[in-house]
Amino acid sequence: MKKDHRTNTEQYTRLNSRADLDRLAEANRDLVALRHEQAERDPNRKVQVELLVCGGTGCHSTGAGVLMENLRQALVAHNVDWAKVVQVGCLGFCAQGPIVLVMPDNIFYVKVQPEDAERIVTEHVIKNEIINDLIYVDPETGEYVPHHADMGFYRKQKRVALRNCGLIDPEEILESIAVGGYQALAKCLFDYTPQEVIDVLKASGLRGRGGAGFPTGVKWQFAANNQGEKKYVICNGDEGDPGAFMDRSIMEDDPNSVVEAMTIAGYAIGAHDGLIYVRAEYPVAVWRLQTAIHEARMLGLLGKNILGSGFDFDIKISLGAGAFVCGEETALIHSAEGHRGEPTRKPPFPAESGYMGLPTIVNNVETFANVPIIITKGAEWFSSIGTEHSKGTKVFALAGHVNNIGLVEVPMGTTLREIVFEIGGGVPDGKAFKAVQTGGPSGGVITTENLDTPIDFQSLGAIGSMMGSGGMIVMNEDNDMVEVARFYLDFTCDESCGKCTPCRIGTTRVRELLDKLLELRGDMETLTILKQLCNAIRDSALCALGQTAPNPVLSTMRYFPEEYERYARREVRKYYSINPELCIGCTRCVKACPVDAISGTLRQPHVIDPEKCIACGACHKVCPVKPDKAIVLPR
Repeated sequence: MKKDHRTNTEQYTRLNSRADLDRLAEANRDLVALRHEQAERDPNRKVQVELLVCGGTGCHSTGAGVLMENLRQALVAHNVDWAKVVQVGCLGFCAQGPIVLVMPDNIFYVKVQPEDAERIVTEHVIKNEIINDLIYVDPETGEYVPHHADMGFYRKQKRVALRNCGLIDPEEILESIAVGGYQALAKCLFDYTPQEVIDVLKASGLRGRGGAGFPTGVKWQFAANNQGEKKYVICNGDEGDPGAFMDRSIMEDDPNSVVEAMTIAGYAIGAHDGLIYVRAEYPVAVWRLQTAIHEARMLGLLGKNILGSGFDFDIKISLGAGAFVCGEETALIHSAEGHRGEPTRKPPFPAESGYMGLPTIVNNVETFANVPIIITKGAEWFSSIGTEHSKGTKVFALAGHVNNIGLVEVPMGTTLREIVFEIGGGVPDGKAFKAVQTGGPSGGVITTENLDTPIDFQSLGAIGSMMGSGGMIVMNEDNDMVEVARFYLDFTCDESCGKCTPCRIGTTRVRELLDKLLELRGDMETLTILKQLCNAIRDSALCALGQTAPNPVLSTMRYFPEEYERYARREVRKYYSINPELCIGCTRCVKACPVDAISGTLRQPHVIDPEKCIACGACHKVCPVKPDKAIVLPR
């Protein structure tokens, strides 16, 4: 997957002017000429077919790397010199990966295995015959759908932040330049003053996509107005929500858009130093960002005197250890400085006193990804998309109990029903939809009655949820909402930095109350105490992690009170079961069970009688199997 950073090739000759950038873009148009639906095979072109293979982490984990190598070997074996294999970014339809898009034929192959490489080359590339068993089948009509634009998953999407994902090789800056990369930077440096750049961002209505939704142009204005010995631009790539992978995909698939946007931000606020804070668990994203930064430096798009404009700006990468709290900007800044990742009360805001105590703007990856296209197409174009108070599009990671798991970008104002049932294809296995969790551990559940709610900052807040960074987890009729709340509290307890008492101790007490209910030891008073404690934490915690930690509990209590009451009245029938594949037959559980519900012989898997089990948890506590005593699982 990786390639060596190149340093002495002709195509990396330094660009000293805007005209140089334009000439380089024109000279490399052919690199992406075949990747448009209106393109046709040209008998005079050496490369007439391109096999675009999804190079995202998801597809790589299911064999895309081996698939690409097999495709290349098959082309060589059959002496095919009119086709080539191109690793592109995430195509979004993760449930159908690995994906191969054959261009210019525009044939979309799904769930392609390494052993399918030979057939793709011999049947499609050589004979120009479509391989039907690799074509996506619409689950509703049963029809083959060879073109991705005709699939329900893509039909209502509008790619803005993800505009280049799946179109270009993310490790080749020339392909980014060929599709317009760095043109927005040139426009800012030569056509706009710094204030005019900020004015464009304000007029566009772009709001932060990391969760808070603060107006981006206003944040940049604050930093521009504040004087400092130096200023900094920070990209927040610390994506920690369970089930979220929006920012990771942009960093992996279009890293040059982030580099370009940060440079524009530096020009706008008067900063010359940028920092990308990205979690070390994203090795592909880190590698591709490093590649983009290196290649941009070689071309003179980063560093001293960018494009001969006299403006200097450079970027470095800071690796995070994966702490969820470091998604909060002040905690992120402390971590990047080498300190413990803990938030501080605001004001002062980072725009006044941030990294190293100097004026700093912090925007997340998706926010930055929107900046170049806003500059290129204009504020009016961007503000024409979305709703009155929520402009543009939003990227969501659609996961859970939904047929079409993947990365989705839709205009603000699209309803949840459209996303879950039209783009997501509904709930699998004939199960009924129950709820969708938006905003991750900081958000809340949205139920059937609110499925027609438009997705924007105001509407989601009005029904007790939030947009967050874009995680969207669908739940079906089998999901126990008390257990769902317990899952999220478990996460926030583990991720609390421990600085403030409401978060450090309060969330632990909430988790204990949920455990009490789930273990049928609670009562109606437990529910009263639970709600009071959640409200107290929300009103008194130091940062957004603590303030929003009770949201999953309060939200599920609001929409599913009957499930909490059933536990409080102890009307739920619960029992433990033993996983026979993990049981070592130690008999500790037999000795611990107070009602003789467990039977079995030494060194053989044991069995729990569900009719006798009182779900006291004694067996779970003594089980020696790790992790988390996995041999005994509550049902």
